Amino acid sequence: MNRSLDAHQRDRYSRQLAIDAFDEAAQRALLSSRVLVVGVGGLGSAAVQYLAAAGVGTLRIADHGTVKRSNLQRQVIHGTDDIGEPKVDSAARFIETLDPETEVECRPERVDANGVESLLKSVDVVVDGLDTFQGRFIVNDAARLAGVPFVHGAIYAFEGQYAVFRPGGPCYRCLLPEAPDPETVPSGEPIGVFSTLPGVVGCLQATEALKILAGVGTPLEDRVVRCDATDATFVDTPLEQDPDCPVCGPDPITSVTDGDYEGDCRIER
Repeated sequence: MNRSLDAHQRDRYSRQLAIDAFDEAAQRALLSSRVLVVGVGGLGSAAVQYLAAAGVGTLRIADHGTVKRSNLQRQVIHGTDDIGEPKVDSAARFIETLDPETEVECRPERVDANGVESLLKSVDVVVDGLDTFQGRFIVNDAARLAGVPFVHGAIYAFEGQYAVFRPGGPCYRCLLPEAPDPETVPSGEPIGVFSTLPGVVGCLQATEALKILAGVGTPLEDRVVRCDATDATFVDTPLEQDPDCPVCGPDPITSVTDGDYEGDCRIER
């Protein structure tokens, strides 16, 4: 559909439309897109704010958790009055306040191999706001099978990383074939996280998702960017496709049910 933007939309998105490389077609692409944000904690809080603000038409948000007081130090779409409420409901209220025209699809569920295909149905991009390796492997594998770009992000203490895994290139398993020993790299709560770090990484994830959807710029493909807030450094590292990868290699799995997502989450072939 090539329907022109209305006066309200032209005003709301005027600063984007003023960019030479961003035109009405790009804005219409955002308005007609659907993005899945898996996890609306620290990373997801930052991502959904800017995805909604930029004009993504539909946000599907998935999270099985409830808001805790300890979340509020970094999960800034939730407030004190939301404590005890499902995170998807709190996130939906925030988005409604920011832009009532954004359609929100709430999925108050835990990511698992049985339900992930339904989560990904009809989405254009998946944004990773997860805090477990198991969840990331499940979503990565399902996104690759569905041909959907997966915008990865992860944080720990003062450090973070992000990457874009698109069909035809390396996937998350090329970066990390299996989950590390939990004693060496903790996954899930409670872990230490500097307050602003998920905001930084989550905004960068939203930036990559918006670039893909609008067809502007060059997405962060075949690379992983790692940041360290303690010394303000960003390191860009090339990432190659693993020829033996069981998900994006020459003999890939055909369903997430072919994988074992317990323990180290390795897929043996």
